[in-house]
Amino acid sequence: MSKAQLVITAVVIEGRSKSEVARDYGLSRYWVHQLVKRYETEGAAAFTPHSRRPHTNPHAVAPDVEERIIRLRKTLAKAGYDAGAATIAEHLHRDPDIDHVPGISTIWRILDRRGFITPQPHKRPRSSWKRFEADLPNQCWQSDVTHWRLADGSSVEVLNIIDDHSRLLIASIARTTITGADVVETFTDAFTTWGTPAAVLTDNGAVFTATPRRGGRTALQILLGELGVNYINSRPYHPQTCGKIERLHQTLKKRLAALPPPATTDELQSQLNEFTDYYNTTRPHRALHRHTPREAFNARPKAFPTGYKIPPHFRVRHDKIDAAGVITIRYNSRLHHIGLTKHLRGTKVIVLINDLDIRVLDRHSGQLIRKLTLDPTRDYQPRGVKPGNSPTNKPQM
Repeated sequence: MSKAQLVITAVVIEGRSKSEVARDYGLSRYWVHQLVKRYETEGAAAFTPHSRRPHTNPHAVAPDVEERIIRLRKTLAKAGYDAGAATIAEHLHRDPDIDHVPGISTIWRILDRRGFITPQPHKRPRSSWKRFEADLPNQCWQSDVTHWRLADGSSVEVLNIIDDHSRLLIASIARTTITGADVVETFTDAFTTWGTPAAVLTDNGAVFTATPRRGGRTALQILLGELGVNYINSRPYHPQTCGKIERLHQTLKKRLAALPPPATTDELQSQLNEFTDYYNTTRPHRALHRHTPREAFNARPKAFPTGYKIPPHFRVRHDKIDAAGVITIRYNSRLHHIGLTKHLRGTKVIVLINDLDIRVLDRHSGQLIRKLTLDPTRDYQPRGVKPGNSPTNKPQM
């Protein structure tokens, strides 16, 4: 039984005076009178406490602003762009027709009340995250390759490059298959447009690095080394190291999924160009205090290569001559075939590599099988012998 019901019962049923009841229950006579009056009007509903919420709120969000919030939510979500409360607030700040922009938490409550918020399970607290960020633009670029499908279901690859500090989307290109030449061309064009970075961070993709694949150097590693750019590759199976570029893939694919499937790679490239322009110059970025990546990139001086140059490349390879009498060496993102002799097929060899100077030795006897200077312009390296005159063990110069 509520206190209101006790008070009403004492006055109406017991017939006690309002002053006496007010004194016994520690209430004002005015409030006792209000409870009795409410009982006469509403009946038993008067026993339940009423809301104390005011009938009007002078600080409430105007209906036209609330409708603008809902329209922005629908428009951005349909277009595949970020449509969170913080992004909506930034768009409202840019609207000259809106004088007072609600707070982010207010916008979130409006979206929640209108059914646009999907409850999610609890996530790790932000305090548990370990993150890093370059201090200056061009201090570090991140790059990675992702996949997308055309309208006919065929798969294509997309190469993305972003600036670690400003999140500026440096480049986004689509190819049927991204090759080492595509990577070098894209980076070279980016250097011309945005400047040369101090470092580049990638995963262990074959178009980026040959380090996990029995050594060697890719075309990108050679290019960066010659320019004095420090090249860094993440450890295998640890995508968190390249988390910024991985997050960009998610944002990009959300946008592409909202567009009609492209019929050709050129059509996909047009969509990527449109996304790049919006992402760099219009979309407010949460990690940049709601500034755009272009604003963050232009706000600070740019880093530059520190003068590190690629050192001479020495390595030792353990290999076995295949059935065709050939071994392969990777240089500048290309595999080069070095012919030895079919008479030694299956022989285990040691390959001593000093940049372009290569020596092939029998692993067991130590005998020199072939010595040559690699010609990077040719796939199959000439042996300098006539067909049918391949010697068995004579060193080939």
